[in-house]
Amino acid sequence: MTIPADCAGLRLDQALARLLPAHSRSRIRTWIDAGNVTLSGSIVEAKQRLAGGERVLVVPLPEAPTAALKPQQISLSIVYEDETLIVIDKPPGLVVHPGSGNWSGTLANALLHHSPALAGVARAGIVHRLDKDTSGLLVVAKAEIARTDLARQLQARTVHREYLALASGDIARSGTIDAPIGRHPVKRTSMAVVGSGKPAVTRYEVRERLGDCTLLACRLETGRTHQIRVHLASIRHPLVGDPAYGRRGGIAFPRQALHAWRLGLVHPATRKPMHWESPLPSDFAALLASLRLRKAPHA
Repeated sequence: MTIPADCAGLRLDQALARLLPAHSRSRIRTWIDAGNVTLSGSIVEAKQRLAGGERVLVVPLPEAPTAALKPQQISLSIVYEDETLIVIDKPPGLVVHPGSGNWSGTLANALLHHSPALAGVARAGIVHRLDKDTSGLLVVAKAEIARTDLARQLQARTVHREYLALASGDIARSGTIDAPIGRHPVKRTSMAVVGSGKPAVTRYEVRERLGDCTLLACRLETGRTHQIRVHLASIRHPLVGDPAYGRRGGIAFPRQALHAWRLGLVHPATRKPMHWESPLPSDFAALLASLRLRKAPHA
């Protein structure tokens, strides 16, 4: 293609992200770094500034084939669906995407059965993840251009994601945790607050005090792996039931008490803001009910 005049002054990766909206800037950057993009016949860096009028050739690298995943008939709780999006209310215990030790029985397998066309979309259209034992809302894109649009909304921090979290201990007031998260220096399967990590910001609001634990509404400004779990553990208030970052003893609960209850975004096709809410799953609701009963004064 020819670089148009209105891209003059942009970096090569910026211009290509604008010209190829079905692909994320990070994916385009991978192609450039691999030498699969030439500008006027020469391999250049992503930071190369453009004048306009240059000829660019892009040879995309193949994506890991979603088609290699097998469709499986697994029940899905669909909150919303149109020709562009699916919003899922994920139950606890369901793995989102196949990986080490979980090659079947995942949300991705279920989505391919529900909508076979998702075999042509990277990651079966899954835009963001929830941990296996975290319940709640996540969005799936039915086309690559919609998935890229939503990924860019996540990068721009315009997707509203709010969680209900039951934290250990009595938290006195609402606050913000601004601490970088990276791979744990010793436990390589875990994350931690480390100086060399990526920026991470979690805002939390105290919703209810329940004696030796506190119900919080947590809003993510970034989307790091295990972010809420790591951040709350870093201030010595880990999630109740968290097997990786929690406390031994205390309140018994078979999973981390975390539920993605609100999701808001701009619809990739209509450009209208949309919002959804999910009620607490039965196990989380029952836990809160028992804690309230225990806290209530006896007649």
